[in-house]
Amino acid sequence: MKKIMAVLLTFACFSAFAADAPKKVGISQIVAHPALDAVQKGIIDAVEKCGMKNGKDVVFDVQLANGNMVTAGQIADKFVGDKKDLVVGIATPTALALASTFTKSSPKTPVIFSAVTDPVGAKLVKDIKKPGGNITGVSDMLPIDTQFQLIFDLGYKPKAVGIIYNAGEQNSRSQLELTRKAAAARKVKLVERAIASTADISAAANGLVGLVGAIFITTDNTVVSAMESVLKVAEANKIPVVMSDTDSVKRGALAAYGFDYYKHGLQTGNMVCRVLKGAKPAVTPVEFQKDLELVINEKAAAKIGAKIPAALLKKADEVIK
Repeated sequence: MKKIMAVLLTFACFSAFAADAPKKVGISQIVAHPALDAVQKGIIDAVEKCGMKNGKDVVFDVQLANGNMVTAGQIADKFVGDKKDLVVGIATPTALALASTFTKSSPKTPVIFSAVTDPVGAKLVKDIKKPGGNITGVSDMLPIDTQFQLIFDLGYKPKAVGIIYNAGEQNSRSQLELTRKAAAARKVKLVERAIASTADISAAANGLVGLVGAIFITTDNTVVSAMESVLKVAEANKIPVVMSDTDSVKRGALAAYGFDYYKHGLQTGNMVCRVLKGAKPAVTPVEFQKDLELVINEKAAAKIGAKIPAALLKKADEVIK
């Protein structure tokens, strides 16, 4: 009888320990740059704000793929081996790697994506409102037409606009199609330069010199991670660079209509918290961030001899001087 009681007591203690064990959350980020770093911070902060203390109730394992899909796959394998309770993919490539690996090896583990432009086109989910399976998240689908119009709102009337993009990223291809439509609607030629890695960006930017009156860059993770290569060429040749990413304006681009990616991370983190507390990804609709901010860099304008219209400056949420 004493042996039975001892076994039961041990089991009870183990069960209590297991119940109190922190949730293991893996975060896989495709590349380091200010916007995605802000997403990561927002996720962690939101989970803490929802009552799950980092290190006690939840333990985060943050991994960086450095733009390499092989590495992204290895991170996904690691997370499966670690038996994570939930995983987060920041940007489309890492989200796809997690989705592919966990669907095969751990289909009940929730996969949450963030900063993914086209989750349906990327085949992460079948339906925005009813994702199905173990995957849902927050999309950063952007109003490209509004952002492209900013070139003209700044006072430019280019006959051709350049764009640099990574042809290997689904989010970049989706945004390219929208940019083509925006350019066609304004009867502007879009001069495209596809790249495969950051090593190609400088040559791509130089290849636009003399052909375009402005450069437009979407939230392409490869290009944004090495924006200085584009800005160096643009500044030397007095070419305005308009962005979808506001953080890049702080790095020297002329202007952007974009999201606050920290808020995007907070929104994702709130979803992570709900799922950790029992919400099912299959019936958790994909969310979108809609609030846009206009950021203008007057220092960048001075370097290329641009004069920002007073009405636009007044409209700006932030002006860098």
